[in-house]
Amino acid sequence: MSDPVFEGVYGPFSIDARDRREVLSYRLALLLAAVAQLALLVQWQWSNAAWLGPWLLLLAAGIGMALQWIHIYLRPLHRALQLLWLLGCLGAVLLAWRAGPGAMAQALEQQRLWMLAIGPLFAALAGIGFKEFFCFRRLEAIGVTLLLPVALLGYLAGLLSGPVTLQLLGLESALLLVLCLRKLPMPAAADVGDKSVFAHLEALRLQQRGGSVSGPAV
Repeated sequence: MSDPVFEGVYGPFSIDARDRREVLSYRLALLLAAVAQLALLVQWQWSNAAWLGPWLLLLAAGIGMALQWIHIYLRPLHRALQLLWLLGCLGAVLLAWRAGPGAMAQALEQQRLWMLAIGPLFAALAGIGFKEFFCFRRLEAIGVTLLLPVALLGYLAGLLSGPVTLQLLGLESALLLVLCLRKLPMPAAADVGDKSVFAHLEALRLQQRGGSVSGPAV
């Protein structure tokens, strides 16, 4: 069976097997991030706050892989989210080094400024949530986008207590999980977007560099 062909803004394009693999990889990576974040918060609030590092590692891995396969028209925005992810990962490594892998949660509770170190990781996740809301207008996506900065910045500024922050993050992680589960049965074309726009933007970049410009890929 031939690949489906769609009419884009700058010409026709097709959704091929590579696109479908990338979309599935993106959705599974985001699902991994959602499950890891929810598990981290459950362990923090109802079990043992020590040794949250493995969940944080899985969360970072899920966000990083999702940013690898996400389809965003604006390359600078895509790169900015990846930079935030990298800064957040480096901050988490610094926190683990200074506080010890088993005492990261305690360090965050004792010194709110550590939130500045790992905050960029969650800012990248909020960026993914904004992309999902912008493309699909899902309420759970705007919940992810708004609750993350409200919870973390509120805690950093001393406006929110630790328990309230955890409750807001718990709600956000539940919304993220709902978002991921609702995305799984969607057709791949929904996440790919208009490939003719990607081709057009790439052609403009080549033109600005003085390179050869090719037509939109079909």
